[in-house]
Amino acid sequence: MSKPFTESDIELLAIEQLESLGYKYLYGPDIAPEFPSTGGVPVSGGQGGQDTRDSYAQVLLLNRLEQAVQRINPDIPADAQTEAIKEIQRIASPDLLANNETFHRMLTEGIPVTKRINGDDRG
Repeated sequence: MSKPFTESDIELLAIEQLESLGYKYLYGPDIAPEFPSTGGVPVSGGQGGQDTRDSYAQVLLLNRLEQAVQRINPDIPADAQTEAIKEIQRIASPDLLANNETFHRMLTEGIPVTKRINGDDRG
């Protein structure tokens, strides 16, 4: 009789799979908005440098997102890249599943943005 999978087992399998695809795993406390030694007092920038967040409510690691958008879309003007990031930040349904579906759609289908070419807006 085999033992059932636990949540931890599934989490580890998912982490291993994502790492095999080239993703970097970051342990939650390493990107916490405060240092453990401060007794929970928030410290701007946290302890993980660019990988930190200002609060636990901040689900996007903006520095990493900005770098990824620039790396993946080098030919897109900076203002269009900023527009795409703002679209991601606007995902705000009270339904977590709807938020995840919207974000997944943006990742897989792209985010329509406009860029100005010779004075004309292009999609």
